[in-house]
Amino acid sequence: MEPLTEQRQANGPVVYGLLRLVRVSPARQEALVGSLAEYCRSHELQLSGVFTDRDTAAGAASAAFTGLLDVLALPDVYGVIAPAMSHLGPKAIAAERRRRIEAAGSRLLLVRKPRTTHHAAARTGPVRHRQPDTTRVLDAESRGPRCP
Repeated sequence: MEPLTEQRQANGPVVYGLLRLVRVSPARQEALVGSLAEYCRSHELQLSGVFTDRDTAAGAASAAFTGLLDVLALPDVYGVIAPAMSHLGPKAIAAERRRRIEAAGSRLLLVRKPRTTHHAAARTGPVRHRQPDTTRVLDAESRGPRCP
């Protein structure tokens, strides 16, 4: 139990971890559990357990995920923590698992947020590349002579 404030000690919100570990070394597993514990410590959360999913054939209803859903039904459970969205599984399975976690009234916390992508197509208008001094000269010449 870490101090929530300097004045008194209090337990942080209870969270459970979820790791999807397929062909992962014990050292990597230990490092991932350590990263979850450190995240919880620094954000004043109480990591009460970590569910490890090693079954790739079970889909969204693996034994580890079913066990996680069972503990989410307990009172005073705040949410689920995972290192990244990929620990929920492939995209289709991850979307279903996320929906189930939220339907249980829990929050999904990710240590590493999903990357945001910037698409060139989202820009308005064409992209113009200027070269020093030559662009201005070409623009002035292309307008033709000025009339007084």
